[in-house]
Amino acid sequence: MPVDLLTKAYRWLRDRKRKLDRYTRWPPLGALDWGDLRRLNPVSKNFGLDRGQPIDRYYIEKFLSWHALDIRGRVLEIGDPRYTRQFGGDRVTRSDVLHVNLKKPDVTIVGDLATGDQLPTEAFDCLILTQTLQVIFDVRAAVGTCYRILKPGGVLLATFPGLSRVARPSFLETWKDTWRFTKSGAERLFREAFPSGDISVTAFGNVLAAVAFLHGLAAEELLPEELEATDPDFEVLLAVRAVKSQSAPQEG
Repeated sequence: MPVDLLTKAYRWLRDRKRKLDRYTRWPPLGALDWGDLRRLNPVSKNFGLDRGQPIDRYYIEKFLSWHALDIRGRVLEIGDPRYTRQFGGDRVTRSDVLHVNLKKPDVTIVGDLATGDQLPTEAFDCLILTQTLQVIFDVRAAVGTCYRILKPGGVLLATFPGLSRVARPSFLETWKDTWRFTKSGAERLFREAFPSGDISVTAFGNVLAAVAFLHGLAAEELLPEELEATDPDFEVLLAVRAVKSQSAPQEG
């Protein structure tokens, strides 16, 4: 067949494929109804807190409810004792709260998790570290501090964002939203810090939950099955349970 006929045949097949692709996509190209989401500003600028329960908090509380029995003995939480009280109950014998610079009523230790200042070695049975690591520049040092201050057999329950808008500090707070994580990165980070420990990393989310969370919709605005569906390509929230080995050597 002459070259020009081959070229014409190729172009005809290419055009036919493009037309078929256009009509076999669903929704067809150009026919998607964006509705209320076709906007340059999010529905809520406060993570959905003004509409109900933020979607990331839905996943955080689900994770903590799974591991509520780990929240026992002497517990350290960051910022406030909300989850210690909610999930620990009478299993908690002492509740401590760490903050880097604010002396709030519930704060018992003022210190920096990255440097470990003011934090005693092998003192805690459980650490609750929700939505904190993303605002610490030296993440490795912070996770290393968590390992040091846990008793052998102690448990770290940590959550941090995979897909999220940037968070801005409130009045007088000086932290900066710095990092985002993936499941594979979190697994490597915590396995390095917890040698011989029991590490599990869970990813929550899917494309619908991610879009809703970025727009600041509340968990109540999605169906339970829409929140519960998991797509490994859309990690809205990462959660880690890390157990310090019972045979971990004491650190000086």
